[in-house]
Amino acid sequence: QVHLVESGGGLVQAGDSLRLSCAATGGTFSRLAVGWFRQAPGEEREFVSAISRTSNTFYADSAKGRFTISRDNAKKMVYLQMDSLNHEDTAVYFCAAVHTIITGFTRPSSMDTYNSWGQGTQVTVSS
Repeated sequence: QVHLVESGGGLVQAGDSLRLSCAATGGTFSRLAVGWFRQAPGEEREFVSAISRTSNTFYADSAKGRFTISRDNAKKMVYLQMDSLNHEDTAVYFCAAVHTIITGFTRPSSMDTYNSWGQGTQVTVSS
């Protein structure tokens, strides 16, 4: 079983930056692909970014050029650096993971790809 805990959310002003962290326990971290999703009030949960076990990265159009995903296998952590935040980035951010050593990572933007989820961290961006 893989357990995920997000941290790093908070209240910031438009144009500011935040760095979210996803800590994983259980499983074999180096074999995990990890994705970030977010859900704003009244909206559906949507894909933000993902990173494979070999550090290939994927971004939603809304995140390209502003967000950077990375991983540190020694610390068993995945990070989402968010720059130039705007009000539309306000949401609860979730990390999710799946072992891909055998299955591969062909649909990083699909929630159905992942079988472990964190409880989320709130990001609020004021105008």
